[in-house]
Amino acid sequence: MTSPSEELLPSTRRSLLHRIATAQREGRAPSLAAAVRREGRIAWSGGRTGQEGPFPDADTQYRIGSITKTFTAVLVLRLRDEGLLDLDDQVEKHLPGTGAGGATVFQLLGHSAGLGAEAPAPWWERTPGTLRPELADVLGERPQPHPAGHRFHYSNPGYTLLGSLVEAVRGVSWEEALRREILEPLGMDRTTYGPVAPYAEGWAVHPWADAVVSEPAEDLGLMAPAGQLWSTPADLLRFAGFLAEGDDRVLSAASVREMRTPAAPTEIGGSGYGLGLQIVKTETRTLFGHGGSLPGFVAGLWFSEQDDVAAVALANATSGLPAGTVAAELLSIVADAEPRIPEPWSPLPEVDEELLALTGIWHWGTHTFTLRLTGGRGLELRPLGGTGRGASFAPRPDGTWTGLDDYYAGEILRVVRRDDGSVDHLDLGSFAFTREPYEAGADVPGGLDPAGWRGTGG
Repeated sequence: MTSPSEELLPSTRRSLLHRIATAQREGRAPSLAAAVRREGRIAWSGGRTGQEGPFPDADTQYRIGSITKTFTAVLVLRLRDEGLLDLDDQVEKHLPGTGAGGATVFQLLGHSAGLGAEAPAPWWERTPGTLRPELADVLGERPQPHPAGHRFHYSNPGYTLLGSLVEAVRGVSWEEALRREILEPLGMDRTTYGPVAPYAEGWAVHPWADAVVSEPAEDLGLMAPAGQLWSTPADLLRFAGFLAEGDDRVLSAASVREMRTPAAPTEIGGSGYGLGLQIVKTETRTLFGHGGSLPGFVAGLWFSEQDDVAAVALANATSGLPAGTVAAELLSIVADAEPRIPEPWSPLPEVDEELLALTGIWHWGTHTFTLRLTGGRGLELRPLGGTGRGASFAPRPDGTWTGLDDYYAGEILRVVRRDDGSVDHLDLGSFAFTREPYEAGADVPGGLDPAGWRGTGG
């Protein structure tokens, strides 16, 4: 059985090294640093470079671009959890005069607020933030090319607004809130606003020659919440662990789970966007994380909750090396070669006889389901045979249950009893589940034909 102290197999480590070596060479990046986290600790890290100077490792800083957005989203959710704002609040409530129309905080977090993708010229990523001293300079004359809430449209100005929202509600700079509320509690002392040695220089690689030119590393000013940060593979893996499990010093497990819930489907099959997190569904797993890029740098961070594996890839080239793809492949190498050993089964510490009596076979019309009792007085409804709608349910104080996933997410499951206290049926969002198909005598909407079940022969 594996334990957090168990090392990766030599073959797995060889495969990881081969992948980053191939990526650095084929992507023609001056350097690449990567790392993988498994079961709560860094299980592997590696670096490649064709340059003279320090060899990149898990402590080397790179610019992480839009991975910064995930940090900004955490700050906003902290404000919500403290009751200082609501995700359904219109942005104008906290930042009057922005020109963002009726866009809500929730829509900004999920890129469905209809705002433009970029700030007006000149190219904001290669020019100093002092050129855009006001939000109006970031949003431009046409801040909202799409109606709010109608579609996913990735927006850097949207996260600029969220950073300014944090400052307005919290009363401190975005940078100060970030340091005090996320970086210090999580021990991320190598994640900073500007570069702190050792760090990689940003380069652009000529597309048709093995030549490079230095890229500027500007202070993005108001747009910092969309892409300013520098970080390391080790720090980002620490952040991934937090995003998977939560940390009550920063955000609860329930709130980070909310970040991982799709808020705005994208136009790419199998992908989506939560609250500051990208979501990608493959054939074998669901990945959460974010990609990032700024002139001179590309970055990728992904984690798989089901595998308890996370991976980071950072490179110092403007283009050519698909850092997000490399990070996802590093994760898959570990998860596929050394699959997670499940925790041993054990019986519940105590069983409520009344809940136990609810378990077993139930029918919605002629569809057959099983109901299981899980830990913490939870319930799990699954179709018998594997096809159809199912969900897990969490108990509520009033004796009902709330659906946690899929079709029944947020729907209420309750037990409907007869006058004598016996169970008549289960009600799930108005659907009646009975012990027998269309059970005679049960309060099933529409009733049952008095002739009952019968054949159709003459």
